[in-house]
Amino acid sequence: MAKSPKIDKSTKTSARPPWTVVAGVFALLGLSSWGVSLLVDKPASQATATAIGGPFRLHTGGGATVTEADLRGAPFLVFFGYAHCPDVCPLTLARIAQVLKALGPEAKIKVLFVSVDPERDTPDLMAEYAQNFDPRIIGLSGDRAEVDKMLAAYRVYARKVPTPSGDYSMDHSAVIYLMDREGRFARSFNLDRPPEAAAADLRAAL
Repeated sequence: MAKSPKIDKSTKTSARPPWTVVAGVFALLGLSSWGVSLLVDKPASQATATAIGGPFRLHTGGGATVTEADLRGAPFLVFFGYAHCPDVCPLTLARIAQVLKALGPEAKIKVLFVSVDPERDTPDLMAEYAQNFDPRIIGLSGDRAEVDKMLAAYRVYARKVPTPSGDYSMDHSAVIYLMDREGRFARSFNLDRPPEAAAADLRAAL
């Protein structure tokens, strides 16, 4: 597996219902600092020789289909996770939502939250889950073949980890990808800073 961009493997040890996680995460952010490092910026020139990103076809709520062509014309962010994640995914989405709030409602940017667990994450579930954070976050899922194609294109690590209860969690990379207006990988996006600073960085890319 490629070593760049930097991968932060975050093993999940619980499979609590997604809504119980979302309910408390914004309150948690109000008490916590931005000291938990998720990523550091890495220019595209430092990425692997093999391109990151590419064509995809996944689904969101109401049967709508989203492809890379739908996003051309403006930069966008991509984050891979799953709706049953107990910690890293909802915390990351909440921080992204704070950055979007700092950008303002007029900012023309989308964020893709792509499931690494399509067996449990239906497109409708992912769409509803993402909307709890910000309307500009689009939850996506699909069948296993469709998801695996995008995971491969973005060099995403993901695997099931059995839990003592007989269920499973997902161990997966936690990179946030900043893609340019042509859908090409620009760099990983750093959330380890105040939302206003991250928003200013993202505004410069628009």
